[in-house]
Amino acid sequence: MVPNDAPLRLILDGTALVSNWRWLSDKAGVPAGAAVKADGYGLGAREVSRRLAEAGCRDFFVATWAEADALGSLPFGAALSVLHGVREEDMAAALASRARPVLNTPAMVARWKAAAPGRPCDVMVDTGMNRLGLSIAEAASGLLDGLEIDLLMSHLACGDEPASAMNEQQRVRFADVASRVGAQRYSLANSAGACLGPDYGFDLVRPGVGLYGGLPRAEAAGHIAQVVRIEAQILQVRDVPAGDTVGYGATFTVGGATRIAILNLGYADGYLRAFAGHGLALHEGVACPLAGRVSMDLIAVDIGKAPVEEGGWLEIAYQLESTAAATGLSQYELLTGLGSRYQRGWTD
Repeated sequence: MVPNDAPLRLILDGTALVSNWRWLSDKAGVPAGAAVKADGYGLGAREVSRRLAEAGCRDFFVATWAEADALGSLPFGAALSVLHGVREEDMAAALASRARPVLNTPAMVARWKAAAPGRPCDVMVDTGMNRLGLSIAEAASGLLDGLEIDLLMSHLACGDEPASAMNEQQRVRFADVASRVGAQRYSLANSAGACLGPDYGFDLVRPGVGLYGGLPRAEAAGHIAQVVRIEAQILQVRDVPAGDTVGYGATFTVGGATRIAILNLGYADGYLRAFAGHGLALHEGVACPLAGRVSMDLIAVDIGKAPVEEGGWLEIAYQLESTAAATGLSQYELLTGLGSRYQRGWTD
């Protein structure tokens, strides 16, 4: 448990989270579920799920049975699916859980048929990504006969690419397999796929990064709101004369005498070394550039004449799209890499 007086905090906007979920659903023209794997993309799966369930979300997705167990029961009769399916080692947990496995291989299908006849499941079909899922031939072969399939799904490989012919190829392939395999519902699109509109919606979209403030495609610009803000406490303020250096490797030389603030943030918190030369702290909207390398637990920023002192707080610039472009990190990495030392607080 992170103490409430921790020197590092995430301020999470629940209203923005729900707004993003609603926009993605509206854009796709069908209900939206929510991917809450990786502990809600680093924000806290329980808090994310509760807010979305209260807003009307009824389908949630995690990666593993350990994540399903950590999430616990969902309110309002919402359903939970485990994307990585059921290994032999997972069967005890799966049978004890209300969550549905997403069956990805013939072995998983056989395992579920033998252990849980008549119990609902989901099935993933590979339509071109060559990651998890049955082949189309396997899915249409009769292998799935006798299963109670709630959700038949696939996953777009290039949904976030500006113009990829593969999206349409996968949509056509999925529509074909959906016409041959019976299920209660069908789902193809993630956040980026939802932005492609109703042709990709089928019965349900499964957004992830778009919920949390990531911009999955250009169509979402102006509609997806920032959910995550970082604030770090100032541990020390230093007066540094011109010509002195700051940080490991002496890579940053002070041009003119200035003030340097040392903040409680580093690569152990997901603020990676790629931020060197790009990172900014903000004081009342004024940018304070990162000075030198990112350490494991600390960064230094040039605050100039900003009226801040030891014990004060600075916001860290962390808008996902622009930060990804500046650092070369993906929006997914920026979210899921956030560590356990942040005090997480929600505003609604």
